[in-house]
Amino acid sequence: MPLKLRHLEVFNAVFETGSISNAALRLNLTQPAVSIALGNLEEELGFRLFHRKRGFFAPTGEALQLRGEVTQGLMALGRIEKRADEIRRGSARGLSLATNGALSMNFLPRVITEFQALHPGTPIELRVHSSRQIADWTASGQIDIGLIDSPVPVAGLKASVFAMECVCIMRQDDELASRDVITPACLADREMIGINGDHALDRQLNQMMFEVGLPLHFRAFSYYYAIARNMVAAGGGLAIIDPINAKADLGDGVIWRPFAPLILHETVMISSRDHPAAEIREQMQDFVQQSIAPFTLPAG
Repeated sequence: MPLKLRHLEVFNAVFETGSISNAALRLNLTQPAVSIALGNLEEELGFRLFHRKRGFFAPTGEALQLRGEVTQGLMALGRIEKRADEIRRGSARGLSLATNGALSMNFLPRVITEFQALHPGTPIELRVHSSRQIADWTASGQIDIGLIDSPVPVAGLKASVFAMECVCIMRQDDELASRDVITPACLADREMIGINGDHALDRQLNQMMFEVGLPLHFRAFSYYYAIARNMVAAGGGLAIIDPINAKADLGDGVIWRPFAPLILHETVMISSRDHPAAEIREQMQDFVQQSIAPFTLPAG
C-alpha cells in the first residue's frame, strides 16, 4: 500500500516535537487523529518508529534511518507546490542558477543584480552545492544554468569551458608583495592555505613543487576560494586561487601577484540538452559569458 502524505507529515511532526499533543497542535489535528495516523504508518512499515515514555516520543533507530528520506520527500513536495503556484500566478519565467562555491560570493551576486537591472521583474534563485549535484539538477531540468569545476561529471549537458590563470594572494604587508611574479621557490617554507585538500588546483601545485624538489606546507584548507582569501587576510599565509576571487576589491588588505608556471582553474557553464531553453536563460548565459571573459585566458 502506498504511504500516505498525511502519515509522513505526522511522523515528521512527532519526530520534531517529541509528543502527540505538540504534533497535533502543529498540524491542526486532534490528538486521536495523530495517534491513529502514527499507528497506521507503523503498521504499514512493519516496525515501530518511537519509544513511548511518559508522554515523550523518542525515535527508534529505524526512525532515525527513515527521517532523512521523509524530510527530503516533504521538501520536494513543497517545491512542487511552490512551482505550481508560480505557474498558476504566471510568475514561473524566472531563472535558477547553481554554483559550487567558487563564483558564489564575489561574482554571481553582482552578475545577477546587474542582469536584473537589465531585465526588471525576473526572479532569480541561486543555489550553492557540489559540482556533481549541480550537474544532476541541470540534467534533470531542476536548474537552468550550472557553474561548476571541470570536468563535467554527467553526460548529456551543454558545456562552455572558461579557463583562468590562477594567482597568488597575500597580505599587502607580506615580504613577497615587492615581487612582480611569484614562483615555486617563493613558496618554500611558507605556510599555505589549500583548497579542499584534493582540489585540482592543489594537485597542480603539489606536482609542480615535487618536480622542482621544494617543500610545500599547507596550514589549513577551505572548500571555497573566497574563504581561503579571508584566511589570508587574517594572517593565515599565502594561497593560490582563481583570479575572480583574488582580484575582487574587498578592502581587506589582500593583494595578488601573477604566479608562474601556469596553474589553471577551469569553470564550466552547463545547461540541459533535453529541456528547451527559454529566451531568458540564453540571455543570462550570454551575460555570464561576457562577465567572466575579463578573467579568462584566450581560447586555444
